[in-house]
Amino acid sequence: MRFVSFQHDGHAMLGVREGDEVRVLGEETLESLLARGVDLHAYAKLESGLGKVSAAGLTLLPPLRHPPKIICVGLNFADHTSESKYQQPDYPTLFFRVDTSLIAHDEPMIRPRVTDCEGLDFEGEIAVVLGKGGRHISKEQALSHVAGYSVFNDGSVREYQFKTPQWTMGKNFDGTGAFGPDLVTPDELPPGIKGLRLETRLNGEVVQSASTDEMVFDVASLISIISVGITLEPGDVIVSGTPAGIGWARNPKLLMKAGDVCEVTVEKIGTLRNVIADELGE
Repeated sequence: MRFVSFQHDGHAMLGVREGDEVRVLGEETLESLLARGVDLHAYAKLESGLGKVSAAGLTLLPPLRHPPKIICVGLNFADHTSESKYQQPDYPTLFFRVDTSLIAHDEPMIRPRVTDCEGLDFEGEIAVVLGKGGRHISKEQALSHVAGYSVFNDGSVREYQFKTPQWTMGKNFDGTGAFGPDLVTPDELPPGIKGLRLETRLNGEVVQSASTDEMVFDVASLISIISVGITLEPGDVIVSGTPAGIGWARNPKLLMKAGDVCEVTVEKIGTLRNVIADELGE
């Protein structure tokens, strides 16, 4: 199943993508369904819905607009760690995003209005959305906690990311966390998204390309390791890391400016597209 969140007649709606159409399920959000313990696949099959609308021209929303937590994983591809001049850690590098940074597919990604920002950097990633939470989740049981997968672009303001040893500020500017377009349930994908190609294109040029098999910590490991100390909840999002090719590591730097088009494609999941825009204001 491919779930989409979108605006329709002034209301935020949830639907299931079926070819060129979307079957409208209603106004209950994915966050609410997951919090209630609803099995998304079964729900979509049983819910007759409110009719269908054309998928073309829909104004999409992030699959989840207010997830309980957004946990991001840094340095999860060894080639990216190397280009970033770090030593590969033997434990996941974790940081948080806030939901005010989230934007949808086809929504402008905002280059912030700060004088020391050369431009936004791209980071194509895969978002893992949890359907079940818990503590001390075993690696063997971890994938049973996954509700679905989506595409993420972890837009980064590097000057602010590196102002301190903590990356929080540079990773949380409003309008920099692109998420979508669909939430794809695990039954449509290889277990743990093994063997999928992740590719980022800037203005049509491939700038990142890697297989999920290259992740240092796979999906099951991330869920298990994080749950050792943090209670995971239904609707939590784990943004699982980016491969080599980021603009900041290039010489000369390749950073996103107003008018640029950034697309992140994950095999079998979809393509997330955003145009870069400058933040308005004097």
